[in-house]
Amino acid sequence: MQSIEVGSTLPRGVFITLEGPDGAGKSSQQRLLVDRLAATGREVVATREPGGTELGERIRGILLETATVRDPIVDALLFNAARRALVDEVIRPALARAAVVVCDRFADSTLAYQGYGAGVPIADLESLADVATAGLRPTRTVLLDLDVDDGLARRRGGPQAELTRFETSDEHDREFHERVRNGFLALAAADPGRWRIVDASGPPDQVAVAVWDAVRDLFEVG
Repeated sequence: MQSIEVGSTLPRGVFITLEGPDGAGKSSQQRLLVDRLAATGREVVATREPGGTELGERIRGILLETATVRDPIVDALLFNAARRALVDEVIRPALARAAVVVCDRFADSTLAYQGYGAGVPIADLESLADVATAGLRPTRTVLLDLDVDDGLARRRGGPQAELTRFETSDEHDREFHERVRNGFLALAAADPGRWRIVDASGPPDQVAVAVWDAVRDLFEVG
């Protein structure tokens, strides 16, 4: 798969993804990063997976808010259907006009959750992602890493309406989430050129500084 490259002179599209286990603070850090990037004068597009399009938001309801899906392969197919729409309708057009795209989760989450977590062969999931994204990969992926118990405690201590079946169903127990976290760490170790790991255990403002440090080289900011 080809990466979007950042030029040294004329601005080009930059595709940043935020990944990590449940409770790591991806949504909050996305908002803080978008504000920081907007201050540089660049157009910034914030989106999420699953979601970001009409189709994606409908699929999000099926995947996250109901317990009707219990097959991880069905999960993977639905995630990639939403991903295909997001890439075609939002991400590629934004990159074509030299915007910065910041996405809360992308294809690596499917590898971590349905692959490392649920046991679907990684090679099969990579093939699905290749079709869904037509080879698009992030310029930079920031892994917000957090202890599983701390992350789940954060989520369960927040609004109950925001909990998903990945945090409440019996099949997604602590061991599942530990496999997911380890999967993210394995993906980051295998591709250090793209990934940066940030300790997400600290206060949000402190984590935001580390997230900015993880991406600032893409914008040639001193």
